[in-house]
Amino acid sequence: MRRRSLLIAVPAGLVTLAACGDEDSGSSNAGDSATPEASATSAAPAPKIVDGPLPAITAGTKFGEKPTVAKGSGEPSKDLAVKTVIAGGGKAVAENDFVSADYLGQVWQSAKVFDNSYDRKTPLIIQLSQDSIIDGWRYALTGKKTGSRVQFSVPPTWGYGEQGNEQAGIKGDDTLVFVVDVQDTFNAKSSAKGKKVPQDDAALPEVGTDTDGKAPSIEVPEADAPKKLVAEYVLEGDGAEVGAQDTVLVQYKGVVWDGGKEFDSTYGRKQLTSFSLQQVVKGWAQGLTGRKVGSRVLIVIPPDLGYGDNPPQGSGIEKDSTLVFSVDILAKM
Repeated sequence: MRRRSLLIAVPAGLVTLAACGDEDSGSSNAGDSATPEASATSAAPAPKIVDGPLPAITAGTKFGEKPTVAKGSGEPSKDLAVKTVIAGGGKAVAENDFVSADYLGQVWQSAKVFDNSYDRKTPLIIQLSQDSIIDGWRYALTGKKTGSRVQFSVPPTWGYGEQGNEQAGIKGDDTLVFVVDVQDTFNAKSSAKGKKVPQDDAALPEVGTDTDGKAPSIEVPEADAPKKLVAEYVLEGDGAEVGAQDTVLVQYKGVVWDGGKEFDSTYGRKQLTSFSLQQVVKGWAQGLTGRKVGSRVLIVIPPDLGYGDNPPQGSGIEKDSTLVFSVDILAKM
């Protein structure tokens, strides 16, 4: 079982992470939409991938434009039909990556559009892992490069299964057609890419600025810890600002001020994490609110905004510890 991040193992009195927190955060406010999250029965052998048939894209043919897709002609393939409509030149997507993508989904037989991110003007960010997304997406997008437009048709076996998705009007025998514009991809080697900001205050920890995907160094000074929250850019990105209710995808490393001992790190687990700022300790929420995507942020959290006298059991954090974090804000979800 995956080790749960200490970041979200908050003590009694603070909001704990809900089991479905990530799923509700990413994609749609529309009550009748159906994002490609995994169905309860998503477990099927790997499909055979074929070139077609696929319906024509009749309008919105450029990358990033909302496409219009014709109704499917004849019977759809029983296999997974995949076509790279526009070949991008960016990073290759790997299974278990988090992808940022705009997409449109419709039913083959009727051309009914059941969901799209273009109208929401917010890309979907979701992990290409089993039980996180329908298998058709995992198999169709793995190996594709960012900047690519990919069209594919998904039979029920690798979609929503025999139960379909009643909320979206998808029946159990419907084949689905997707057009996906792959904007970006993130994995355990991802780092912030912002501009270096001088770290001139000798009374604060100094954080490394390497962006090679390895854990940055955190040098804690031999000085008294600050009594108030500190949140400073180490690398300043140029993305959107994080709001107090946003969900973010991050890399982070945490150490204790006294002694500088590391107690938690996504780098050590080789796995990114995502969370809502409403579901973490107050110091994290306040420290990241207003910061830009693409940034690395130093956060120094005093006990009253962290774990106080009730740190997570087995964490190695003593009571009333001041905590120091380096946080790379990779994306808003």
